[in-house]
Amino acid sequence: MLRENELAKKVIGLAIEVHKALGPGLLESAYKETLLYKIRESGLSVEKEKPIPLVFEEVKLDCGYRIDLLVENKLVIEIKSVEALNDIHLAQTLTYIKLGNFKLGLLINFNVTLLKNGIKRLIN
Repeated sequence: MLRENELAKKVIGLAIEVHKALGPGLLESAYKETLLYKIRESGLSVEKEKPIPLVFEEVKLDCGYRIDLLVENKLVIEIKSVEALNDIHLAQTLTYIKLGNFKLGLLINFNVTLLKNGIKRLIN
C-alpha cells in the first residue's frame, strides 16, 4: 500500500503524461476523464466526483461538495483548467482535505505551458 507522498508522485507523473498528450486549453472535464483513465490503468483505485458531507453540530449535511478524484481513498485531486490558480482554488481543495480528514491533496491546473508550474501540494 502506497503512502500519500508516493501516491502523489505517481499521480503527478501520470498528470504530466496527460498534459504532454493533450496540452493546455481543454475543458477541465477532459483532463479529469483522461487522468481518471490513466490512474485506473496504473492499477490504483480512484473515485470520481466523490461526495463529501459537511458535518455541522454532529449532523452530516449533503451540501454538494464533490472531490474531483480521490486516489486510494487517501489522496485528494482537484483539477482545474484556468488562466491562473488563485486563493479560492486553494481554499476549496483545503476544505475537501479537511472535511474528509485526508492528509494530502494536489491542486492541478492543466491550463499552463509546463505542468509543474500548475501543481500545488496541500497538506492538512
